[in-house]
Amino acid sequence: MKNTRNFCIIAHIDHGKSTLADRLLQATGTVNERQLQEQTLDDMDIERERGITIKSHAIQMKYTQGGQEYVLNLIDTPGHVDFSYEVSRSIAACEGALLIVDATQGIEAQTISNLYLAIEHDLEIIPVLNKMDLPSADPEEVMDQIVDLIGCGVDDILPASGKTGLGVDKILEAIVERVPAPKGDEKEPFQAMVFDSVFNSFRGIIAYYRVLNGEIKKGDRVRFFNTGKEYNADEVGVLGMDLIPQQVVSTGNVGYIISGIKDAKEVKVGDTLTSASRPCESAVQGFEDVKPMVFAGIYPVDTEDYEELRYSMEKLQLNDASLVFEPESSAALGFGFRCGFLGMLHMEIVQERLEREFNMVVITTVPNVSYICHPKKGDPLVINNPSELPDPSKLDHVEEPFIKAQIITKSEYVGAIMSLCIGKRGVLHNQVYLTSDRVELTFSMPLGEIVFDFYDKLKSVSRGYASFDYFPESYQPSQLVKLDILINGDQVDALSALVHRSNAFELGKKICAKLKELIPRQQFLIALQAAIGAKIIARETIKPVRKDVTAKCYGGDITRKRKLLEKQKKGKKRMRQVGSVEVPQEAFLAVLKLD
Repeated sequence: MKNTRNFCIIAHIDHGKSTLADRLLQATGTVNERQLQEQTLDDMDIERERGITIKSHAIQMKYTQGGQEYVLNLIDTPGHVDFSYEVSRSIAACEGALLIVDATQGIEAQTISNLYLAIEHDLEIIPVLNKMDLPSADPEEVMDQIVDLIGCGVDDILPASGKTGLGVDKILEAIVERVPAPKGDEKEPFQAMVFDSVFNSFRGIIAYYRVLNGEIKKGDRVRFFNTGKEYNADEVGVLGMDLIPQQVVSTGNVGYIISGIKDAKEVKVGDTLTSASRPCESAVQGFEDVKPMVFAGIYPVDTEDYEELRYSMEKLQLNDASLVFEPESSAALGFGFRCGFLGMLHMEIVQERLEREFNMVVITTVPNVSYICHPKKGDPLVINNPSELPDPSKLDHVEEPFIKAQIITKSEYVGAIMSLCIGKRGVLHNQVYLTSDRVELTFSMPLGEIVFDFYDKLKSVSRGYASFDYFPESYQPSQLVKLDILINGDQVDALSALVHRSNAFELGKKICAKLKELIPRQQFLIALQAAIGAKIIARETIKPVRKDVTAKCYGGDITRKRKLLEKQKKGKKRMRQVGSVEVPQEAFLAVLKLD
């Protein structure tokens, strides 16, 4: 155990975590030249296409120093704020962290928030200055920023380059010297924390865990604390580039277990794994629960695929613990699920993974929140979907949830953030300077304004520096109206939204214009309308594709051409009555990104 080191790599997005992880794998000989590719640990197609890490990836490396062989368990983490839950789980399984800072960009928002996560868990921080080979690198200034942030000495900062491999040997030495060996007792009953899991269609669910006390042997009977279910450990082992089976996984190590679990509900990330014959007394203090930022409906394109979609979502939830969902139904789309996501990028990725990994083509509705509506007669109703709202003539008023938002940012962005929040119907309550250039702003805001695109805009106006947290406050009456979108007179309830009366006209106009761009032209005219109740507030028209029926008439009387055009007109009219318009999936999503 004294020769084991568990560490993770944390940084802002695009500061070179995965590239540096490649160099560590190369230097320790974990990956041979044939297996090596750019960002070796990013094994999903989406990760490669977008150039971002979405999942944490654990891998074990062997490293020899001073005649001793050390086992290094590395977890490479995502940098994007939507996947910060992945980072928090990885940090809980480690004793040390490599904090990577880009020498050209300096310290950014996620650098700070990931660092605070690591400090809360008492991790040993090793600062690394990456991308030193770039001509635009400014090491002196960035080193000063790191010293101010962590309070370390300049000599503690390791210069490196993930591209050229500069400083990789120094990083490995620092990991062995500075990161403490895992604490724990091998004689105690077996106790491990499950920090991730994946579904394998041949072998069932594979759970990844970190052993805190005791050891697990192949063939042991194990118990999951939360569910109380017991299984046989058919195979245990450690995580190399592939799964490496072992007879025993002991204290302080990171490993996997295959026990033929088929039901996704039976493995929960953050659960404690223990021995059935000699269980540990208490569960490991896991992670805090996820707080979804964006809620949207996900529906199968074909209603018959509902059960299949449920299985797919459960399997995806195994691998992405920050996804939250519950069943719901819609008039236009049938049965589906109401899902909670950590942000817009998270929502896109979940949808894309459902399509790629499970072949599920889904429709995503406009994100929204729950409302309380008070009819003139009868009891108040809770509404999760705008389509459930009663007729406006029978409504007394609608209450929407308000939240208390806390935003921490650098002082130079205060003006831009205030105007963004006030534009979203926010009211400023408090403004506190934490240091000379860090400010905490407290707003009261409607939750409905936040789920749309607030988070992305906040990151844009603050150049990624503002960190945002919210707490539910209360429900308050608001001037809300239901905005319906009609295509050829038919209402599309997946595009309906409850909006503030002052924003309805603008939003209606924008949605119609956006749909006009995205819906392909048909053989007949398509009318796109935005309506509040029976009142149409905006309209766009998609012109039909027409064949030139008069092309064959050369010369002759005009009545010949008229006759052909009248005949075409009648056909188009009949076609419009029976023709249906298929709205492409991009149209549902593009409505979310109107600006």
